[in-house]
Amino acid sequence: MRMRFAARAGRRMAAVVVVAGLAVGATACGGGGDDGKKPQSSASTSRGSDSRPSTQDGESPEPLAEVKGPSGLLLQIISATRDSGGFVTVNGALKNDSGTESVIPSALSGNETEIINNGLSLGGATLVDSKSKKRYYVLRDTEGRPLTTTGFSTLKAGESIDVFLQFPSPPTDSTGVSFQLPLFPSASIQISG
Repeated sequence: MRMRFAARAGRRMAAVVVVAGLAVGATACGGGGDDGKKPQSSASTSRGSDSRPSTQDGESPEPLAEVKGPSGLLLQIISATRDSGGFVTVNGALKNDSGTESVIPSALSGNETEIINNGLSLGGATLVDSKSKKRYYVLRDTEGRPLTTTGFSTLKAGESIDVFLQFPSPPTDSTGVSFQLPLFPSASIQISG
């Protein structure tokens, strides 16, 4: 009788370990593929006590920061959201504010060989947390591709593209960080979530 009980308990423990391993694996691999698109957000949004319309009501939100770069490029940072998986996703728009076509500088990809080998991106961006004295680099998937918008080389006059960048999350008590992108001035932003 005790042997059957011990065998049954052992099988249950093995099942728990397998399920936990699968859950950790699914979480670690989630969002690893980069197809050049920003992450999809939930289709449902709720309005809190704030009476301002949501972005789905057709009005764009007030940017957290706006920085001007070379060749008339303007980066608007719309949101910086911390998720429960330990990541911060920065969403924004890169716009050509000049009257002529702008070539996107390769310096925006940074100088790390692994990121440069994956083509033009915003992989050179960092978040700096002055409170904990740490710098956070754009995350990469298992094949070394940066988890940021990729695949753009020029912007026509007045053209704008949506961009996203994903970073490791600073500690939860650090909400104010500095966003840095090569050739652009630093921008102070607040992390929500």
